[in-house]
Amino acid sequence: MRKPVVGVIGNSHRVENRFQVQMVGERNLRAVAEVSGGLPLMFAGSPDITDIAALLDTVDGIVLTGARANVHPTRFNVDPCEKHEPYDIHRDEVALALSVACVSRGIPLFGICRGLQEMNVAFGGSLHPEIREIPGRMNHRMPRLENGEIHPDPTVVFADRHDVALTPGGAFARLLGCEKIRVNSLHGQGILDPGKRVLIEGVAEDGTIEAIRIAEAPTFALGVQWHAEYDPQRNPINRKLFEAFGEAMVAKQRAAA
Repeated sequence: MRKPVVGVIGNSHRVENRFQVQMVGERNLRAVAEVSGGLPLMFAGSPDITDIAALLDTVDGIVLTGARANVHPTRFNVDPCEKHEPYDIHRDEVALALSVACVSRGIPLFGICRGLQEMNVAFGGSLHPEIREIPGRMNHRMPRLENGEIHPDPTVVFADRHDVALTPGGAFARLLGCEKIRVNSLHGQGILDPGKRVLIEGVAEDGTIEAIRIAEAPTFALGVQWHAEYDPQRNPINRKLFEAFGEAMVAKQRAAA
């Protein structure tokens, strides 16, 4: 049996402020290849060149990665604000439709950070553009130096920052074999209201939603707010998630055969 092919969504980016490109962080690609056992295949987050139906005929699973851009507020009936830019409206269009299509067709779907947010919006949920502005919430953004620059040490940036309480008996608790985990935190936007089929499976100590699954999905359809692609080769929590994603794709292949 061949390696599962994993579609990994691209993000719009401009190189040297001139050249428009689509890019994917290498950690995502390595997590898929080295832990899920799949062949990562980047696809463009641009609806004019990405045929979702053809894509899903080609891949065995989809990863919606984290990204710098926020989901555009008009996707959940909120007016946009300059301070919450940048946005990536083309990725929004692809990712939201793709989330629903994956669940409908029984194709394993793994949403990470922005990917969790996209899954929630795809099923009718809403987001808050800056979770730390809600009373009682912590700052979930990545660590920075006193001058405002991002901390240069990735082990600091991706260090575990807070606990997540998992739903007893839920999919995450069963998969991870525990009801409390500790995770990194590199996001500003977060879930406000869950979508109609979005089940909350993990919550941070300040009430921020950190783990979800899509109800009645026929296969793996999980989202995490933390960056699970960071060091899953050694991090046992992230490793189990990517391994389970890989197992779901293999099961899909066997069922099709």
